[in-house]
Amino acid sequence: MDRDDEQLLRRRVYGADHDRPGPRSDRRYAQLVGGPLDGLLLDVTGRTPDEAGTDVALATELGRFGLGGRSLYAPRPSDPDRFDWTGDIP
Repeated sequence: MDRDDEQLLRRRVYGADHDRPGPRSDRRYAQLVGGPLDGLLLDVTGRTPDEAGTDVALATELGRFGLGGRSLYAPRPSDPDRFDWTGDIP
């Protein structure tokens, strides 16, 4: 990924509409750390207490498996507002 691509991804919300890529004040976000989606924000608004500590598998073509692959992120135990990359799956 070149520097322009990195700048484009910063402060963007994973899965957001291209016309409105940034965070919204009425939503809650966690930052994705590491891996192919590093720096993107994940909308965690409405996650139930049971879901709060669970990993997420996010579709991305930027990961190891390309189109159709997913990147795994886990909530950081010491900071639930950050999800750390744990790997990619097909």
